[in-house]
Amino acid sequence: METTELGRTGEQVSKLSLGAMLMGTRTDEQTSFGMLDRYLDAGGSFVDTADCYAWWPAPGDTGGESETVLGRWLAARGNRERVFLSTKGSAWVSDPDRYRGKPERPAYAGAGATTLRAALEGSLRRLGTDHVDLYYVHVDDLATPLEETLEALAAFVAEGKIRHVGWSNIRTWRLERVLGLCERHGWPAPVALQQQHSYLRPVPGANFLSIVDDEQLDHLRANPRVSLVAYSPILKGIYDTPAKAAAHTDYAGPDAEARVARVTTLAGDLGVTPNQLVLAWLLHQTDPTPITLTGPRTPAQLDISLAALDIKLTNEQLMFLDA
Repeated sequence: METTELGRTGEQVSKLSLGAMLMGTRTDEQTSFGMLDRYLDAGGSFVDTADCYAWWPAPGDTGGESETVLGRWLAARGNRERVFLSTKGSAWVSDPDRYRGKPERPAYAGAGATTLRAALEGSLRRLGTDHVDLYYVHVDDLATPLEETLEALAAFVAEGKIRHVGWSNIRTWRLERVLGLCERHGWPAPVALQQQHSYLRPVPGANFLSIVDDEQLDHLRANPRVSLVAYSPILKGIYDTPAKAAAHTDYAGPDAEARVARVTTLAGDLGVTPNQLVLAWLLHQTDPTPITLTGPRTPAQLDISLAALDIKLTNEQLMFLDA
């Protein structure tokens, strides 16, 4: 397992991060414990969750299940110091039954100072720890003044409850405003940007609130103090079904078809799955260098992801995929 620096913090984290989104719901506690153990045994250190994970899988799920399972695992193993632990606030949903299984965008709790403080305290309680290493604003909140949110986050850092600040699902102009305000007021600036990013390139009109586009990549290249944490790198495993991959709503078109064809061809030549090859491609990127976040539901899916660490691509193979 290779590591990379988180922003310009001097903090080394594993380049493959383990997402715990479905732990405690679709993945039961015993299986979750085994997957977390397996990830650490493989050299991993960076575990990601959120306070709202996961309210949507089934009736009775409310959010907080993932953090609760992680807290029990950390307590049972006594290994908090081995884990770079990230969680998120602002996307809590107070009425899951209203939105479960529906396309309607939920009413999120938001990033007001009082709301974030309650969210963080709840996360720390469920995780059974006095601090998290990285705390994200999960969904950018346009209704709350950024100054209010940033001042609250700065207070959390000063209190030792979070070590680093991150942001997720945010457009580039907003991220630049966040960074500018932090510099002006001396507040801790985000060191991580968690966005959807994959081998397929989004089409015009895709949801660029959550997906990295060319402008955001350029911004990250010019601002290496912010690391890209790429979530949904295999887009729920669609690369192993080429037709489904090429037809993905946010990516569909000739470009996607051509890139899926390249992945399928090279994966066949290497004797790996297309999903594994896409993870390997991301792990080879250096401009910018992303942290690849994978969220397996089963031990078998975790093993598939970990196997991507052993795929070493030549410059010629990378050029074949990128051309």
